[in-house]
Amino acid sequence: MALANVGLRRLLVDTGEPRDWVTPRTDLVTALLGVWFGIGLMIDAWAHTNLDGELETFFTPWHAVFYSGFAAVSGWMVWQAWRNVRAGRQGLAAVPRGYLAGLVAIPAFAAFGFADMMWHTLLGIETTVDILFSPSHLGLITTMLLIITTPLRSAWNAPDVGQRPSLGRLLPALVGLAFATTLVSLFLSYGDAMQWRPARIVEAFSIMNDGGAERLATAMVISNVILLAPVLLLLRRWELPFGAMTLMYAVGVLMSGAQTEFGNLPVLLAVVGGGLVGDLLIRWLRPSAARRRAYWAFAGLSGLATWSLYIGAASAAGGGLPAVPELWTGAPIVAGLIGLVLGVLFLPNATVPATAPALAGEAEAGTVVSAEGGAEKA
Repeated sequence: MALANVGLRRLLVDTGEPRDWVTPRTDLVTALLGVWFGIGLMIDAWAHTNLDGELETFFTPWHAVFYSGFAAVSGWMVWQAWRNVRAGRQGLAAVPRGYLAGLVAIPAFAAFGFADMMWHTLLGIETTVDILFSPSHLGLITTMLLIITTPLRSAWNAPDVGQRPSLGRLLPALVGLAFATTLVSLFLSYGDAMQWRPARIVEAFSIMNDGGAERLATAMVISNVILLAPVLLLLRRWELPFGAMTLMYAVGVLMSGAQTEFGNLPVLLAVVGGGLVGDLLIRWLRPSAARRRAYWAFAGLSGLATWSLYIGAASAAGGGLPAVPELWTGAPIVAGLIGLVLGVLFLPNATVPATAPALAGEAEAGTVVSAEGGAEKA
């Protein structure tokens, strides 16, 4: 026992070497295993939504896919740190940059998984909105989010990722963040406009006395924020390559599609089309942390475009335009205004990297210079 304690202390004591980055290929494997993990959750979400009354045990095929995905991505991430331990590093020095939060989340996820099993065993299986408020599920989703966004944190300050990365180099980060978006949309399913079928969208904006208009308008606001906020985060860091936003939105609709068995395909395709329009806007406006007005314009116009396409697709597939023009014309405008507000909140002041020799030391410490002339911490 004493020998084991000595060995554990040696493992945990930091040897002080600078932490390094993994290779892009390693990040890609991490992201792809995270896809396995994420798809497992989508299958589980489909089962809970569409097999009402048939879930009687924790031990199901969809849980097997979900937890095997966790085992695969966790094993891979632990291996990256263990390789450094075998090379003589110890403590934090053995943990690749960007991987620490994910590694810490692994045992926490396992603990929440055990708690979830006990919860289901003692209290039963949730099949309605209560599944989204289960404490064990909230713990699982939080730790899962930390695990699958590991490639994003790894790429954020990686020395080989410049201000204008290629789509291939940024792919692991995009995939990880996009699947994280699906986790958020799952746990806000009660406000998910992408689950509405075309005919129901037209009906909701045609009848004023059944509460459908209020519910749909609220869902559009929530879904707009869920989809757009991750893109705005990325645009603060990089000038995104063409196709990045389309990829983000294409992945972002998968959870909603799984829950509805893709019965609302026109709506989902319209949202993906919104991502494509967003890519065109990025190419035209070139929004970035240094171009605040372009950033704000992109945030507002992309929201307007996505939800205009949403209303258009619903009308085409659902029997015509809704009967209340104020609703179907105004709802996309509200989405655009909310996008503009998000843009202002994400980037209240344009910033550019400090490049002047006098500021070189500050730049290395993470200082940026405001476009208005002041220095501030990044």
